[in-house]
Amino acid sequence: MREVIATGNVLIAQAAIDCGCRFFGGYPITPSSEIAHELSHMLPANDGTFIQMEDEISGISVTIGASMSGTKAMTASSGPGISLKAEQIGLAFIAEIPLVIVNVMRGGPSTGLPTRVAQGDLFQAKAPTHGDFASIAIAPASLEEAYLETVRAFNLAEKFMTPVFLLMDETVGHMNGKAVIPDAKDIEIINRAKFTGDKKEYKAYKAEANQPATLNPFFTGYRYHVTGLHHGEIGFPTEDGELVKKNMERLIGKIKNRKNEICKWEEYKLDDAEFLIIAYGSVSRSAKEAINRLREEGVKVGLFRPITLYPVAEEKIAQIVNKFKKVMVSELNMGQYLEEIERVSSRRDFISLHRANGRPITPSEIIAKIKENL
Repeated sequence: MREVIATGNVLIAQAAIDCGCRFFGGYPITPSSEIAHELSHMLPANDGTFIQMEDEISGISVTIGASMSGTKAMTASSGPGISLKAEQIGLAFIAEIPLVIVNVMRGGPSTGLPTRVAQGDLFQAKAPTHGDFASIAIAPASLEEAYLETVRAFNLAEKFMTPVFLLMDETVGHMNGKAVIPDAKDIEIINRAKFTGDKKEYKAYKAEANQPATLNPFFTGYRYHVTGLHHGEIGFPTEDGELVKKNMERLIGKIKNRKNEICKWEEYKLDDAEFLIIAYGSVSRSAKEAINRLREEGVKVGLFRPITLYPVAEEKIAQIVNKFKKVMVSELNMGQYLEEIERVSSRRDFISLHRANGRPITPSEIIAKIKENL
């Protein structure tokens, strides 16, 4: 293990380097710019490439191109920049191109609150582009998780051949402090599968149900086509209804039918709890402090924290929620994940502590809200 003093954004950059990312394409935007700044000197020092493009659209375009060449690649932005990347994100989904997309969230919509904290981009991460697909989105809550969950985001992208969103709260991205992280040699690294058989037998998109495509790197002698159109086994466009149906079911099934390999959560002091808080990201930090203070007063409160926000851990959330009569959901938005929790639990009696004005939710506010509802 190693101790470092850094911000969350800097630790994202370090994690990317340590797990083999060798390309970054993007464009500066508050509050994510430090990631690009760090990688602008870290990548060249590690045989990688950093490119600042003329805008967000070209930033993700070159990142997709780098990934298709077999290189682990990432881009970083904030909500308005992710909006601009939407069309190319759709290409990455249908063509099954792995990449990590960091969104250091700020207040929205539109230009919103560029320097304030928010958690308003969950729905965007769930459905960043049009059409049918299944997205993966992860929400770190600490400096250590900024590092560890970046590594996991790359592993998931490579394993499932898909874009993966890392949703950072601005306060976690800019938090500066000591973090204890693994030595680079000790982290688990997953690299995308490669076809090693006869090149004449290679069919990039020939995959079984719930399995991803196998895209060998460009320029290595394996022939296939990449398109945003629906396609057959070697990537050329098709309008065959049965084939399109099969591929759509596979594209969604490789995520939703393998949730047990993707979903991750934390349970904090739930064993004897009588009151449940559901929170994630920076709000979960306030919730833990509130829980510790309340327990000193004899109030038994616990926390369920989803770390993987999408796909939703539906069965687990329903199981946890249905154990408690009183459940409070707290987010820095107007209730985006609350809608998911209501959907999977079929309950509408949740206590709500939500805010979307750029100000954090404090432990004292959570304590006051809980005491109102005891």
